[in-house]
Amino acid sequence: MSKALHELTIHEALTGMRQGDFSAVDLTQALLERIALLDGQVKAYLTVTAELALEQAAQADARRAAGGEAPLLGVPLAIKDVLCTAGVRTTCGSRILENFVPPYTATAVQRLADAGMVMLGKTNTDEFAMGSSTENSGYFTTHNPWDLDRVPGGSSGGSGAAVAAQEALAALGT
Repeated sequence: MSKALHELTIHEALTGMRQGDFSAVDLTQALLERIALLDGQVKAYLTVTAELALEQAAQADARRAAGGEAPLLGVPLAIKDVLCTAGVRTTCGSRILENFVPPYTATAVQRLADAGMVMLGKTNTDEFAMGSSTENSGYFTTHNPWDLDRVPGGSSGGSGAAVAAQEALAALGT
């Protein structure tokens, strides 16, 4: 394949993994490296779940090797930080919830997990998703990766910026 792994569409990623061109771990590692390279400037992510993502990717590879399949098996995605994820910090972009770790997972996220996604992390949002620029996060402003002097809009600006910066193949916003 002539594209770098972080440049793939979901369809291309699934095809490549099914054909054995690369693994879910390879794909996840490439995106985590991209996040490490760019997110200090873009600021799309509030929480990067690298260890969890690599664990989920390894599980996806094992499942595929055993003949299992799922619609998103091994596909790395980002999740907006207003959607609860059991065991993973969920702040809703607010310092009030800085240390909140929910005991349950939101239905939309659970459905993606059931479909085999790998969660790269939680993306920035305006505080409690009440804004239109991702400048009003309790943590930092997210920048448009194509012009760092601009913002990506919001309140799902972190999710949009993560995809535009090729730090995730896709992202869930609200």
